[in-house]
Amino acid sequence: MIIKKYGNRRLYDTAGSRYVNLDDIAAFIREGKDVQVLDAKTGKDLTRVTLTQIITEDAKDKPTGLPLELLRQLIVASDEVRQEFVMWYLKSAFDAYQKVQDAVQTRLGDVQSAILSPMDMMKKFLVPSAPPQARTDSKEAEELRKRVSELEARLKRPARAKRAKRVRR
Repeated sequence: MIIKKYGNRRLYDTAGSRYVNLDDIAAFIREGKDVQVLDAKTGKDLTRVTLTQIITEDAKDKPTGLPLELLRQLIVASDEVRQEFVMWYLKSAFDAYQKVQDAVQTRLGDVQSAILSPMDMMKKFLVPSAPPQARTDSKEAEELRKRVSELEARLKRPARAKRAKRVRR
């Protein structure tokens, strides 16, 4: 999704053909959309600056934003290597957090369905499982055994030929 930022600081959603604000962009990202913000005149990528601005605006409204110590460390990590490490670490931490959240949601869904339909849950335990599938007929099994024997014989032939060449030398 491309958002163009104009000189008057207005943001334009090219896909939706409408003007948007930072809250709209945050909502797009929460919905899982891949958002890219470009300068309308130069085409320069402003995504990083815009996302940082969203985080900053969010921190103004909610004192539960990023911890102060983390913000200080981000400023201290001004050289590229340290900054890349901090960003890698944050991404890894957020990815791990997201995996845990997804697992919790899955488990909660299982528990909720069990609570809503206890009879269905009991049926799963009481109803015997499906009978095992009928065995393959003996003719098919015999053909498979024969084919395996042929393949084993073919595998042994080259080994015998190699041994015979070694003995002749």
